[in-house]
Amino acid sequence: MRGSLAWAWAPTSILGGGVNFRVWMPDATDVQLCLVNEDKVPLHSSSLSREEGGYFAGKVNDAEPGSLYGFRCDDDPNCYPDPASRFQPLGPHGPSQVIDPNRFAWKDQDWPGVAIGSQVIYEMHIGTFTREGTWRSGAEQLPLLAELGVTVLEIMPVAEFPGRFGWGYDGVNLFAPTRLYGTPDDFRAFVDRAHALGLAVILDVVYNHLGPDGNYLPFFSRYYLNTQLKTDWGAAINFDGEQSGPVREYYVANATYWIREFHLDGLRLDATQDIHDTSPEHILAVISREARRAAGERSIILVAENEPQLVKHVRPADEGGYALDGLWNDDFHHSATVLLTGRNEAYYSDHLGRAQEFVSAAKYGFLYQGQWYRWQKQPRGTRGFDLPPAAFVHFIQNHDQIANTAAGERAHRRTSPGRYKAMTALLLLSPQTPMLFQGQEFAASSPFFYFADHRTDLADKIAKGRREFMSQFPSIGTPEMQQRMPDPGDPQTFVRSKVDWSPCIGTCCRCGEKTRSLLRSGPAGSMARCWPSEPLCFDSSAPAATTGCWL
Repeated sequence: MRGSLAWAWAPTSILGGGVNFRVWMPDATDVQLCLVNEDKVPLHSSSLSREEGGYFAGKVNDAEPGSLYGFRCDDDPNCYPDPASRFQPLGPHGPSQVIDPNRFAWKDQDWPGVAIGSQVIYEMHIGTFTREGTWRSGAEQLPLLAELGVTVLEIMPVAEFPGRFGWGYDGVNLFAPTRLYGTPDDFRAFVDRAHALGLAVILDVVYNHLGPDGNYLPFFSRYYLNTQLKTDWGAAINFDGEQSGPVREYYVANATYWIREFHLDGLRLDATQDIHDTSPEHILAVISREARRAAGERSIILVAENEPQLVKHVRPADEGGYALDGLWNDDFHHSATVLLTGRNEAYYSDHLGRAQEFVSAAKYGFLYQGQWYRWQKQPRGTRGFDLPPAAFVHFIQNHDQIANTAAGERAHRRTSPGRYKAMTALLLLSPQTPMLFQGQEFAASSPFFYFADHRTDLADKIAKGRREFMSQFPSIGTPEMQQRMPDPGDPQTFVRSKVDWSPCIGTCCRCGEKTRSLLRSGPAGSMARCWPSEPLCFDSSAPAATTGCWL
């Protein structure tokens, strides 16, 4: 592992003028750094010197923070964005911009970080968390979450992606926070504000694939991807094949970059079942070690989503594990959904929502720890009876599962108020780590859909793929229901997913006061001690199952 992230990958400003640039292009003969305008027309070019391992590097005296640039190789006249660009002000197809991360004045020097125990996680999507959908507007809402009793904000992916809106899981510029939410310093200010309020911030990162549009990594090296190995979303990342060393370094550098330059308190690793690595030391174990090293004296938490429920993710390194801190527990969600809705179709079909399932979840975390799973026609899960309860992240809704209702319906709209309150009490009473999804704390009326803005040909394929995925549910797979599914590329699908905070204004503030007293009176499970005897703030003229703010 190279000593300096900035010199190893991202451009570095030099005291006294100029910027150092570095890029990995193992098959190139001549690499030039081009300073360009907004149309990517070259204004100045400098040849970079070849280094060992296929790297090219050099100092460009005319570059400075704010400069737009790209890389040009051999006879190709085009300038391509930096694989380690810190910002893409015009999107993934535009030029990169030099950013000096040291210009931001942090105020969180005394922030100690966070450990996995006794946390309440709050999953949020910056683009829909507020009407404005920016870091700045999101920061204005943070006092409400701090008062509520939330302790960790889990931000859905922000790596630059094409289009005007999206979930963020099709990112292509892994070091560049998307321009859609603001500048990199706006992101830093969000984190700084969160720390001042006692809130930790972790980031959802995608290391299993790259998005289908705007990915220029293959131009720089054919070794970034393993085209022979497919994931659910395209080619896998090359973590163990030919020339995989620099690829591994690139992803480890990205993980440490978020910890160092944005003072993040950890990462949530997306769909790790599609991070394929047969190396002696798995890439996740390397990321765990190096991310903690980057944090220094701060404590961080690393959480994984892993559909097969492999507990080696949270086993110590000396036991052959990856030394992460937590795993999402889909079993708890699936059992809860069956109990709440009475339906156990598709991937819910092996869950019955019976009391014993919740007893087992509270005692052991995963319900499936190697038993036969009929839906997949294979055993599922691994034994984790000895794991600490906090290592399991429990939830009754998240971004995926709400969107997978087709209508984007939140859990409270699919059940009775009594069942919903009881299930929420169980979620917060259990010794595992609870996670809420934005707006869940007041039973938000706004839906949450799958949305993605792409060019027409790609948008049509994505919409078709979404319909095919949802057809696994018999209740959604009918032609009539398929026609009613919202178009992921329709801007209104995105706009309708924005959280409506109006129920928490005025007289409904007492709901927030009750929720604060519940979550802040001790461990998350203490909610039951203060639970209201009847729903709060229900409009008596509306159906009970459709009104919100009952906490």
